[in-house]
Amino acid sequence: MSQRVAVIGAGPSGLTSIKSCLDEGLKPTCFESSDDIGGLWRFKETPEPGRSSIYRSLVVNTSKEMMCFSDFPMPADYPNYMLHSQLLQYFRLYAQHFDLLRHITFQTSVLTVRQRPDFSRSGQWEVVTENREGQEQRHVFDGVLVCSGHYTQPVSPLDQFPGHESFPGRCLHSWEYKDADAFRGKRVVVVGIGNSGGDIAVEISRAAEKTFLSTRKGAWVLARMSSSGLPLDMMAISRFTVLLTSLLPRALVNWAAERTLNHRYDHRLYGLQPTHRLLEQKPLINDDLPGRILQGAVVLKPDLRGFQGSGLLFQDGTTEGDIDAVVFCTGYNGTFSFLPPSLCSGPRGDLNLYRRVFPPALERPTLAIMGLFQTKGPIFPAVEMQARWVTRVIAGLTQLPPRKTMLSKIETETKRNMKSYLCPRQAALHVDYIPYLDSLAEQVGVRPNILGLLLREPSVGLRVLLGPCTPYQYRLRGPGKWDGARQAILTQWERVAQPFRTRLEPEPPRPLVLLSPLLITLSVGAVMLAVVFSQCKLTLCLQDLLQDSTHLLDWFSALL
Repeated sequence: MSQRVAVIGAGPSGLTSIKSCLDEGLKPTCFESSDDIGGLWRFKETPEPGRSSIYRSLVVNTSKEMMCFSDFPMPADYPNYMLHSQLLQYFRLYAQHFDLLRHITFQTSVLTVRQRPDFSRSGQWEVVTENREGQEQRHVFDGVLVCSGHYTQPVSPLDQFPGHESFPGRCLHSWEYKDADAFRGKRVVVVGIGNSGGDIAVEISRAAEKTFLSTRKGAWVLARMSSSGLPLDMMAISRFTVLLTSLLPRALVNWAAERTLNHRYDHRLYGLQPTHRLLEQKPLINDDLPGRILQGAVVLKPDLRGFQGSGLLFQDGTTEGDIDAVVFCTGYNGTFSFLPPSLCSGPRGDLNLYRRVFPPALERPTLAIMGLFQTKGPIFPAVEMQARWVTRVIAGLTQLPPRKTMLSKIETETKRNMKSYLCPRQAALHVDYIPYLDSLAEQVGVRPNILGLLLREPSVGLRVLLGPCTPYQYRLRGPGKWDGARQAILTQWERVAQPFRTRLEPEPPRPLVLLSPLLITLSVGAVMLAVVFSQCKLTLCLQDLLQDSTHLLDWFSALL
């Protein structure tokens, strides 16, 4: 008899978890509190309490080839960076292709998830749900996958600022923000310089009289576009880049990448200079913020200190008066009210999770938290890999280490991340993208065998090693192997180019230069140059290389 698994939430994490259950012979039942799939990526005109909320103009920060599920490429004509509505359409195509909707019970909320009395033996859970008529129902499941997301409980620090009670303007969290119409002609302060803060400040600045962006620690700002106009993550996130950055001194990598960024716009001059190095924390992905600062439409301010009537006081002692609205882009609490309080065993009442998935406190590993992490890379492939691993654990095909080992691993990773993230909660959430995927893939048995690929199929092996780390790499072998993975890797750049082909022009004729004297001379010169370089010391080579840092950002930013 198949094991029954409850999947809580029908967003992207829930959809790939349903599919992974089916792949491993489990029987999933997904409970979705709304009437549709999509989760965070389903735009609603009015935010609903207890659910995630996005703004009308939201565009993804990761490109389609990097963020798609590993056995279902996005349509070739999709733009590389798409609006939320087009991403939602991709999820619909995914659910339809793998026939996932029949496993989803809509308009049903999960009230509680509790261990059964015989949990130590059976590992089973009692799940209490409530349908749209308010009727409660009890279910018994062999496993539970929590896929409800962590962008539903906004954190507002308003009470921390003296004088806010007498502020006559409007204060809101980015969770409530939809568009800039309500701020036309007003003076607005946006607090927080994460991706939402940058987007919202730029958008409001196109309608407001004046927009101020308050930040405590600044940010390194990267555009979605890399050299030759190609997607940044396709150029930056590769195994070769990880290898390069691990071999070179980290200080050198930071210096070279920061130097390249500052050639585009001086972060100190623009008031963006952060207190951390480039590779230490997630950068801000924003195409327009530097330009809006250059035009004076967005003015950078230090950390907010308090309110003074209709004015705001900042950390450097300056004030801005006649402020009409303050938008707090200050993050969310990753809490799950339906889970047993005993699972929140972290030092601050947080969920303590092995590999950011399993609570080590459980006697049986039959409950997993999906997607509760942060990384410098696309989220969906990592969540999909989590789901592939978790379902094999629940099915008894993969074992977890002893509890003591899991706790030690959690402590080690948190301490390492504390060097970059001073906040313990952020330190616990962070994972390094490719190493994290590879570690889970190793457990599933799907980590790419690069040496074998280089020997058997050099064309694929070289793309896996040197090219972008697209999700298809994890479908080349092992459980869940997809016959289309090889072809998807070979054609990934064709799908990147496809949406640009809307105005084709005839290519100029190319001269036959295969045997020209110029080409022969250049080839001989290149060989001689390589010989000379091989005789130089590494330090001298690096000095010469760093004289032209135009393209170094694409090499050195794999950890961004």
